[in-house]
Amino acid sequence: MKQQRERLVSYITETHLPTAEATFRLRHYQEIETGLPYLALTLGDLRNEQLRPPLLRLHSACMTGDIFGSQRCDCQAQLHTALHAIASEKRGVLLYLPQEGRGIGLAAKLQAYVLQDQGYDTLEANEKLGYPVDARSYDSAVEILHDLGLRQVRLLTNNPRKLQAVAEGGIGVERVPLEILPTSTNAFYLRTKHQQMGHMLSIFAAEETGL
Repeated sequence: MKQQRERLVSYITETHLPTAEATFRLRHYQEIETGLPYLALTLGDLRNEQLRPPLLRLHSACMTGDIFGSQRCDCQAQLHTALHAIASEKRGVLLYLPQEGRGIGLAAKLQAYVLQDQGYDTLEANEKLGYPVDARSYDSAVEILHDLGLRQVRLLTNNPRKLQAVAEGGIGVERVPLEILPTSTNAFYLRTKHQQMGHMLSIFAAEETGL
């Protein structure tokens, strides 16, 4: 007999969340091991396989960006663009993940910011502090996607690790680019992610090929 896999998250509650874009259903999950909250904003019929796969955004929490609009990153712009895209199609999911600072937490991220102010890039700063470049796991996220009944998705991302995680979780996936025009304050950060983490950013790819 096949042993049932131990669950990683538990469903807590569900409510309506009216936003400027649309009124979403907000499902609250809790990661069993850590107690951290995972929030799924859903819109429309996600299980209708007669329609094309729904849009999905796996959005790692970024307090400095999402809330305060920090220009060090493109997180707030990606969040708003993803919500707008989902609302425009009247169908999709934004899963908000408790993964501040690529999984190292807010305090460590702010320590890394201090080093970035001194000239280190985002990867070097993490490593100098003894943290991994990217500490995120998407196992809990994938479990939530299965709980929502998703079998095929169109993933709003530039990150190949997210595509890989969804595919390895048994969900069919195609990429929908979520590229934000770099600014003078985040271009170095985004270029580092493109060059060293493999993020698919066409503006930097074009620079490299001389287009």
